[in-house]
Amino acid sequence: MLIEKLKLNEGVEVSADKKQIYILDDDTSVLRSLKLLLNSYGFAAYPFSSAEEFFSSVPSEAEGCLILDIHMPGFNGWDTQQRLKKEGYHLPVIVITADKDDLFKEKALKGGAVGFLQKPFEDHYLLHMVNQVLNNER
Repeated sequence: MLIEKLKLNEGVEVSADKKQIYILDDDTSVLRSLKLLLNSYGFAAYPFSSAEEFFSSVPSEAEGCLILDIHMPGFNGWDTQQRLKKEGYHLPVIVITADKDDLFKEKALKGGAVGFLQKPFEDHYLLHMVNQVLNNER
């Protein structure tokens, strides 16, 4: 059985049979905790603290799912969603935010997100959403 590899720009290779989750959030504690959570459930989780870091490391043909925070310096989550479309990424996006603005969910979904969670959220909500997204992806 041939196992395809995804090669990130930093040289990390990931088996295509392991479901990849990219986490984009400027809060290092969120990145660390989500990476540990997702790894403990068998996902290959890759944290990024800026959109620039994500775009320079993850090719547009990458498969998996992106967990995306809204409030970040530089490219915020809204800008990142637009750039994903513009550059031909097909990653399903789950938006997370600590903001309590009820219009954010509508804006995120209209922008192409497949899911939305307000921080803090319980782990099982994110895991359920990630599983749904990845199982419906292909």
